[in-house]
Amino acid sequence: MEFFKYTKTFTFMQRSKIAIIISILLVLSSYVILATKGLNYGVDFAGGTVVQVKYDKAAPIDEMRKKLKSNDIFDGSSISEFGSAEEVVIRMKTTTGNVTVDIGDLTRQALQGTGNYEIRRVDIVGPKVGSELKEKGIMSLLLAVIGILIYVAFRFEWRFAVASVVALVHDVSISLGAIALIGIDVNLDVLAAILTILGYSLNDTIIVFDRIREGITSSRNVELAETINESITRTLARTTLTSLTTFFVVFTLFMFGGEIIHAFAFTLLVGIVIGTYSSIFVASPILLWFGFDVKKYHNKLAEKAKREDEKEKMRAQFESGVM
Repeated sequence: MEFFKYTKTFTFMQRSKIAIIISILLVLSSYVILATKGLNYGVDFAGGTVVQVKYDKAAPIDEMRKKLKSNDIFDGSSISEFGSAEEVVIRMKTTTGNVTVDIGDLTRQALQGTGNYEIRRVDIVGPKVGSELKEKGIMSLLLAVIGILIYVAFRFEWRFAVASVVALVHDVSISLGAIALIGIDVNLDVLAAILTILGYSLNDTIIVFDRIREGITSSRNVELAETINESITRTLARTTLTSLTTFFVVFTLFMFGGEIIHAFAFTLLVGIVIGTYSSIFVASPILLWFGFDVKKYHNKLAEKAKREDEKEKMRAQFESGVM
């Protein structure tokens, strides 16, 4: 199936300035949201206790709040629906220091008389563990970006590497801004989604860069903008099909996967859209701004081919005994 037949070259680079302005506005807006509203760290990173309760009918949230106030352990706790009116989550920023105390049993005792229910999940993370998880999460993101920078620099050229990393920072910044705006709890599943976005966006960018390098190598055209337009046009059908199929799968998870996977799916949805956009309108224009010289690149390839030919001739002379 081919959505875009190669009969016309789309002029993406002529529209790159408008796209970059939109990207800058989105990134700056994300930073403003992160600075003012901040990320809502979940139990995995902030520490605390989460108790998931399932009722056989609509949960009496107001009555539950009154019951929990009678126990100091639940002081400052919050109750919210979890996917349906029958299921709720009780969140506490503190943990009980007594290992003999079962928070599940305390919750059962506190909620007696509120109806028929069952305790479905109890998650407890200490503040020290949460802090360590947060540090390791940030470190994993930094190591991923550094590894990507080294990989792309060796595979292509330093300009390509910088362009790909700028696009990744762009994608992660906007994704984090969307997470902060919606108020999603940032837990390990959201971190996993961010790392997935890095891989997805990089894969899309590498495919575009591969075609650009192929176009630069095989074409005599020295106008980089035209080569980029032609290369992106040739990959447009693949990019569209891959992005749409991935988007529909993740959207299905978002709609029907339940509250437990809601944050992961939402983060991926934003990342897929932004990652596809950035590989075309962010990463590629940066090559133009860095002044990538097609003539110099052709000369570099010619010199490399000449050196290989000389080595091959010397090897042949050595093997034939002629020096």
